[in-house]
Amino acid sequence: MSTPQNGNHSVMPLQEFVLDGFAGGPQTQALLFALFLALYVVAVLGNLTMIVVITLDARLHSPMYFFLKNLSFLDLCYSSVIAPKALATFLSSSKLITFTGCATQFFFFSLLVTTEGFLLAVMAYDRFVAICSPLRYPISMHPLVCARLILGTYCGGFFNSIVQTPLTFTLPFCSSNHIDHFHCDVPPLLKLACADTTTNELVMFAISGLIIMGTTLVVLVSYGYITVTILRMRSGGGRHKLFSTCGSHMTAVSLFYGTLFVMYAQPGAVESMEQGKVVSVFYTLVIPMLNPLIYSLRNKEVKDALWRLGQRHTAT
Repeated sequence: MSTPQNGNHSVMPLQEFVLDGFAGGPQTQALLFALFLALYVVAVLGNLTMIVVITLDARLHSPMYFFLKNLSFLDLCYSSVIAPKALATFLSSSKLITFTGCATQFFFFSLLVTTEGFLLAVMAYDRFVAICSPLRYPISMHPLVCARLILGTYCGGFFNSIVQTPLTFTLPFCSSNHIDHFHCDVPPLLKLACADTTTNELVMFAISGLIIMGTTLVVLVSYGYITVTILRMRSGGGRHKLFSTCGSHMTAVSLFYGTLFVMYAQPGAVESMEQGKVVSVFYTLVIPMLNPLIYSLRNKEVKDALWRLGQRHTAT
């Protein structure tokens, strides 16, 4: 909890922040630049490939792949909100970001990451309906219903962002404008506040906890029913295919929710900035890079679609 500070630190309207990022000399910063660049390029190429393949292949025009395409879009967007500025700071001696730029970065990051959390729950519900109620699936997951579900995920993300952003950036900040992070986020910004941040911390823990617990509950209940249904199947091949498809989603869910819980939904999250930086790298770059690989390498339909797209390109 931050408290009002006196002495050499005075409350002043800040025009810019300094993103301290990771400690180290020029060689360390160069290595970090290369690592971030590699992760970002793979994430961009992988997610763009998923979007293009799903869009061009008519056999993938189903609710499951509609949601997967939106997942790739979110991964592409929120990694792009963070990575370019982080890459620039590794090569810059000033590492400056304007107050407005910092608030804008956080707003869109919070919006997109929260939306992805809700989307993963929607994807679990989609698999639940497809496997447990296959006869009702075409009606239950009608394209209009899918569109409304996607809209709902963005509304949830917008609510979190519109609450967290003004609550954080209306705080009075001390004369120190150094953010101990490589992007603008709530925990390091609270460290700079010259006011009691108990309310901010409680709001962050409450909203993050409710979102993570609520969406996790949807996922666990959905996959609980799915597992029971799959085990009742007589076809071994059918069980293997469904477990493979669902396994990809569970892997993505575990990685995403696990890192967010460590960062935002536990009381010690605000205190551990070094741990926070490493965790942030994981969910801002590593997960967006891994998701296309998880869903393509373990999904025969996606691999077949990639092969057909390659054949079509070779033929032309």
